[in-house]
Amino acid sequence: MEASLRDTRLVTIGNSRGICLPNSLLQKYGFSNWLLLEETERGILLRKKDDNKLSYEETYKAVAQAQEDWTDFDQTLLDGLEKNEFITSSI
Repeated sequence: MEASLRDTRLVTIGNSRGICLPNSLLQKYGFSNWLLLEETERGILLRKKDDNKLSYEETYKAVAQAQEDWTDFDQTLLDGLEKNEFITSSI
């Protein structure tokens, strides 16, 4: 892929500064409302955010809705660790 350089002006957005990306680039790279900004040795890299990944909150809601049976987990929770001298007696 051939690299292309574009002059882009920083604009004031509240107490911050930002850049405007041309629609052609937004469409070309599939950027939506969110993107990932990564600092690298060569500069700043903008990448498409994988919207298929769930946030912590979305994951929590999905697990809660699944209503899985975790009773087997309770039996293996300590798995003998309660006898460990480093574990307090409050367990």
